[in-house]
This record gives sequence, C-alpha cells and structure tokens, in this order.
Amino acid sequence: MKYESEKVNKYIRNRKSNIPFTLHDSRIQKIEELDDAIILRVDKLFQYRDNEEIILHGDIEFTKADIEECSMLAFKSPFGFEGVNTFSGEKLSLTEYMEKYPNAEFEIVTEGYNGYDTIYQGWIWNRDSHPIFGIMTIWNIGDMIYKITKESDS
Repeated sequence: MKYESEKVNKYIRNRKSNIPFTLHDSRIQKIEELDDAIILRVDKLFQYRDNEEIILHGDIEFTKADIEECSMLAFKSPFGFEGVNTFSGEKLSLTEYMEKYPNAEFEIVTEGYNGYDTIYQGWIWNRDSHPIFGIMTIWNIGDMIYKITKESDS
C-alpha cells in the first residue's frame, strides 16, 4: 500500500536480534493479501524508547508469504476446551478466516517469532458477540516490515 501524502518509516525485523516493537494489545483490523505479501492493518503498535512506551500507527507487512501455509485456529469456547483433553473449534486457512470473519478484529495478547513462523494468540472480536480465543500463524521467508506512518498525538 502506498501512502501518498504521509511519511512512512520502515523497520525490517532482523530474525537474529530482538524486535524493537510489540503488538501486544494491538488489534488487527484488516488482513490483506497483495501478490506474495500479507499486510496486517493494526490500530496501534508500541515501541519502548528511553524507558517510555510510545504508541505508533502503521501496518505490518510480511514479504514472501505463502498464504496457503497461514492459518487461524478459532476456538468455540472461551479458552478452547470444554472438557479434559478436548478441542472445541476449527482450523481455518487465513483466506477462510478472512471470509468467515470479514469485520472481526483480532486482539493480540501474545506474539511469538520462530524462524519463518509468526504466531499471534489472542481474541477474535466479531461485532457484538463475545470474543473467542484464536491462534494466528503467518508463514513467510521474506522480511517482516513495520511501516510506521506516525506517532500518536497523545
């Protein structure tokens, strides 16, 4: 996505070092597929500078992503288990998730970066219904680019 009149700072995640940003408490408001990239439109992301939390706005782009290898586990009960050792939910491709939950927001509670897999755990908020727990997996061999458009005014 081009930002016509906005200044965009790009930060590429180095797979060998710590990530300067966190998406904990961010909400993925929209997921887009563009060529071989997956773009997450988030309401905010965070960076810690000089012992201060800075709220930023922008998008996350995963380059050289394979949409067929990306998935979402959507749990039917709040934490996924209705009894001992039972799973209650469904595994969806990322495309199926976008079709089934077109207006949902995914609130990231936990994020993990493992090799070529990025895993987000959190809550799927779908309109006025109660949230359900979800685990999103994004597979890519390219870069993870934080496209920062601005810092929060507050």
